[in-house]
Amino acid sequence: MPKVTKKELKRESLLNQGVTMLMGQGYHGTGLQEILNAANIPKGSFYNYFGSKENFGAEVIQHYIDPFITQLAAHLQQSETDALSAIRRYFGELIVELEKNEFKGGCLLGNLMGEIGDSSEICRKSLQFAVGRYRDLLQSGLAKAQQQGTVRSDKTTEEMADLLINTWQGALLRMKIEKSSVPAKQCCKNLLEDFFKP
Repeated sequence: MPKVTKKELKRESLLNQGVTMLMGQGYHGTGLQEILNAANIPKGSFYNYFGSKENFGAEVIQHYIDPFITQLAAHLQQSETDALSAIRRYFGELIVELEKNEFKGGCLLGNLMGEIGDSSEICRKSLQFAVGRYRDLLQSGLAKAQQQGTVRSDKTTEEMADLLINTWQGALLRMKIEKSSVPAKQCCKNLLEDFFKP
């Protein structure tokens, strides 16, 4: 296993702080100095790593989505017999985590789409790329489920993956104002246990 350098550890620390702060305070509500203080890194080092707050935001987006992609991929790899159940288990785990966090934060991607999705081109492209990576993985899982006969075949897997992501993002926003996991559970039940079925 390759040795992690001090520089890589500092960069990782900055990205972790970025996820926490952008989730809690938003992009505009998070000052650069605040991030530097939390990560205990001088301003010059920050600019060596990222160049600008916008570039930092774009990298935080990818850093945030990576574990979700890893988690979903792990479920799908264990789904030789039932990919749809693997997708359901994955979303079930997300709902349990949201309940544990008392519905705070929601999804960083959804939050930033609303806050800076149309005002920062760099972050918009990073959001688009992150959603695309996530959608492609969901699509591959739905394609496997189609082959297994557990998902309808009169809709494309791309259409269904898009619908799932769009509905999930809306459910997460509702969840924040309702302080309840009901919207997220409804999304999963209505799509994964009903609409997507053959």
